[in-house]
Amino acid sequence: MKIGELSRETGVAIHLLRYYEAQGLLTSHRSAGGHRQYGSEAPATVARIRTLLAAGLPTRVIRELMPCFVGDGTELQACVLDHLRTQLAELDSRLADLTHARTALGDLLEASTRALARA
Repeated sequence: MKIGELSRETGVAIHLLRYYEAQGLLTSHRSAGGHRQYGSEAPATVARIRTLLAAGLPTRVIRELMPCFVGDGTELQACVLDHLRTQLAELDSRLADLTHARTALGDLLEASTRALARA
């Protein structure tokens, strides 16, 4: 299938499909005319990429995980579970940092608002 067909079938913009390919997440072959041709597995591959991106994983990690899917589904092999746990811990850490920053910003805004009201 051509890139436009893959885009329509998956709902993913063409420029993102090209990006996935440039990142080594999706493969295509070139036709005699130089057009990208994707195999029948491409829609499932794109769905997997989108699932992992939605989980907050960077493309460098997704590239490592792509060969580890079980069959045609979205389940991963047990050997990568520790890797996923590490990613989850990193995400939890970033969330904690953001929560702390949000609290500090809220406190600053509240203090500034009170100071302005007194002036």
